[in-house]
Amino acid sequence: MQSPRTVASNISWAKLRPHIVGWAFISPWLVSFSFLMVYPFIASFVLSFTRYQLIGEPSFVGFENIQRMLFDDERVMDSLRVTFTYVLLTVPAGTAISVFVAILLNQKVRGIPFFRTSFYIPSVIGGVGLALLWTTILSANGPVNAALGWVGIEGPNWLFDTSWALPSLALKALATAGAAMLIILAALQGVPQHLYEAVDLDGGGEWAKFWHVTLPQISPAIFYNVIVTTIGVMQSFVEAFIMTNGGPGTATLFYGLYLYRQAFEFYRMGYASALAWMIFLIILALTFVNFRIARFWVYYEGEE
Repeated sequence: MQSPRTVASNISWAKLRPHIVGWAFISPWLVSFSFLMVYPFIASFVLSFTRYQLIGEPSFVGFENIQRMLFDDERVMDSLRVTFTYVLLTVPAGTAISVFVAILLNQKVRGIPFFRTSFYIPSVIGGVGLALLWTTILSANGPVNAALGWVGIEGPNWLFDTSWALPSLALKALATAGAAMLIILAALQGVPQHLYEAVDLDGGGEWAKFWHVTLPQISPAIFYNVIVTTIGVMQSFVEAFIMTNGGPGTATLFYGLYLYRQAFEFYRMGYASALAWMIFLIILALTFVNFRIARFWVYYEGEE
């Protein structure tokens, strides 16, 4: 017969075993998360108060990097202006396009799976490959200008004209709205049909269905897309790096590209870390504002 101490030990091991097995299974993720996310996050905060150029030891400079970033470096404000303009060009238009296309692709017509796949494919192509493709499409002798020439319009030099460079990158971004469209499409298929029937009984038309049923029901999905897209666009880098290299002038100098140059071209790791924390705080503030505004237009079923 087992002693009470042995029985208690067996019971404790039986309770602990599932937890140990669970932690063992997620340990690879925990290790990678700690070394690839947590450690760089903390290290960048420390380095933002130093002067560090990879060679030698970091030297503490206090708030010198922050002062330079906020008051002395004009390129920081230029890159923020370009980035915010890009956000305004892409996020509202991309959201509207994703909703419009999702509604079209929610119709029960022949061949709809093909069209859904066609709209989604551009969003899964690698960023560099897609940027190179659009560089060819928007070149001076590319297919866009060729098509405009057929109707007697002389197309601009899209990527090398200060007036057209940033809108050209925005056009490329709008062509990859398939991921957002897919989320809206899933939300549309979850809208209760009896709500549309109620509108029919009240004598409402298609616009009433969209404004009073569809839009409120899919508003959480739209809100999610706005948050995720804003965060992604604020960190844009590949488009400018591959297609324009920030030019002409500073017309497409995204904040992410400027940060990259400071870190990996000029090796100012301390200053680049300060820049990284600045964009982190800006994105955090924008996300907070979006959540505060959401209470006025996002509808969650079951809430008053």
